[in-house]
Amino acid sequence: MPELSSRSQRVPASPIRKLVPHAVAAKHRGTHVYHLNIGQPDIATPDAFLAAVRNWPGQVVAYDHSQGREELIRAFQSYYLRLGIELSPPEIQVTTGGSEALMFAMACAANPGERLIVFEPFYTNYAGFAAQLGIELVPITSSPKTGYHLPATEEIEAGLDATVRGILLCNPNNPTGTVYTVDEVDALASICRKHDLYLLADEVYREFCYEGELRSTLTLPDMEQHVILTDSLSKRLSACGARVGALVSRNEGVMQAALHMAQARLSSPSLEMIGAAAALDAPDTPRFIDETVSEYRRRRDIVLAGVRAIQGGFCETPHGAFYVMASLPVDDTEDFARWLLTDFERDHKTVMVAPGPGFYVTPGLGHREVRIAYVLNTADLEDAMNLLGEAVEAFRGVAART
Repeated sequence: MPELSSRSQRVPASPIRKLVPHAVAAKHRGTHVYHLNIGQPDIATPDAFLAAVRNWPGQVVAYDHSQGREELIRAFQSYYLRLGIELSPPEIQVTTGGSEALMFAMACAANPGERLIVFEPFYTNYAGFAAQLGIELVPITSSPKTGYHLPATEEIEAGLDATVRGILLCNPNNPTGTVYTVDEVDALASICRKHDLYLLADEVYREFCYEGELRSTLTLPDMEQHVILTDSLSKRLSACGARVGALVSRNEGVMQAALHMAQARLSSPSLEMIGAAAALDAPDTPRFIDETVSEYRRRRDIVLAGVRAIQGGFCETPHGAFYVMASLPVDDTEDFARWLLTDFERDHKTVMVAPGPGFYVTPGLGHREVRIAYVLNTADLEDAMNLLGEAVEAFRGVAART
């Protein structure tokens, strides 16, 4: 039998999805599973998106432009202009989801064998993308006790060497919900200018900012050649399955390289781009986004109360995105997350969470943490958090007897 490539074997299983077989088995037993493991919003996709797809008059779903449909690029221009950011069409590359944008950005920034700095815990798929590209992630650990804010500049610079090509920042952060301060973002920009590094900015959750000020990297002075921004409509428009994102940069070389990569995959999905353009341009979309953010703020507060009601549970208040990284009084959240699906239920219900270790590179970290995505309606979320509290106590009792 031919051997698998070493690169393919380095791609880690997703902590968000690897327990799905256990969840499926639980559902087959008649157990309802509250999914707190994945950032799949339950809010209805805007009518403008769905109507544009339903009413499309074409007869052939053909390839589209590799850079993206012209009306979608114009819609992205208008969207960013409303944020005070002026972009020209060549500075926007439509991608098949934010995931492809991240792959393009990382491939533009680093060669195989080179490295990118990440702040752990980080969005777990960064590790998968890096493994596929042959890039190494250099972890710099942040602490739950500081709300996972960035360490001092000196500590970040200590991680640099000749093989480091850039810094990857998710703001607001997935999985921690941290919104980095203006000073923190400015400090990273200074490091990148000083050491001639790329700043790869994942700003998918920019609207989901509950407190504080979000500093977009596209507003940083003298960073035009350094910033590569990745964006997505998945969460903003509650359209995860549409797979529409964007890579944005004022670096002409980066954008030319990204276009060549896009040409190699031909085009992003045509109907989804039609829907996305209509939704971005719809006059009621800003109101839709504002109402969505208000709803998630309510959900966040339910999760915070639920975590803090668990004896030994800990979580600083996250100021953005729709996740919390919660510390729980269990020794191994990998075992706990699996046990929730295989051995625990109350009234034929259980919960699914993402175990913490998969959000770290450093071995041994995250074993007492889980990521919770607060994407359920408030009634279900309250029930799920009560279940989680009961499950922690039950699991600790099982552990004490073994």
